[in-house]
Amino acid sequence: MIIRNVELETVCGITSRLPENTQPEIAFAGKSNVGKSSLINGLMDRKSLARTSSQPGKTQTINFYHINRAFYYVDLPGYGYAKVSQSVQAKWGTMVERYLHHSKQLKAVFLLIDIRHAPGANDKQMYQWIVQNGYEPILIATKLDKLKRSQVPKQLKLIREELGALPNARLFPFSAETKQGREEIWALIEALVADGTNEEAVTE
Repeated sequence: MIIRNVELETVCGITSRLPENTQPEIAFAGKSNVGKSSLINGLMDRKSLARTSSQPGKTQTINFYHINRAFYYVDLPGYGYAKVSQSVQAKWGTMVERYLHHSKQLKAVFLLIDIRHAPGANDKQMYQWIVQNGYEPILIATKLDKLKRSQVPKQLKLIREELGALPNARLFPFSAETKQGREEIWALIEALVADGTNEEAVTE
């Protein structure tokens, strides 16, 4: 995918009205500091449009990036940051759930999991939220470069098992450092945008 134009078009806070976009949306969810901004920057072929930070919990809004004036990357707030109060975390959760439930253009949700660790309670909750809102989460195992190659299959299997993912659920190992996995993710996004139909959950 050649990225010719990127614009941060809409930023939604807790009380903001969600935009009524008419073009496909691809959403990205993940725990704070899982590497979500780095992934989005890599997919946009930009270094710092999506803000990265060593401080977790930086993304507190839903950010809509207009890509090639043809579709949107939607950056959802990071979850599970312990230093954020329970009330604020609850409001973020409500905001994300509202988006998942009401967006008319959402085609797929990518859920990022740190490949080095088993999914936590917040990861499992987010996975279930996505499923309950009618989508089959597409999993991205980030920080691939932090593991030895021999460890990767075991960790990928662990992620699937802990989330209760379907056997055919798509799972992409990804490294922001080496860009491994980027082409495969790009190819899927191109197909989803071209197809124009929602990536609905498989419930059977």
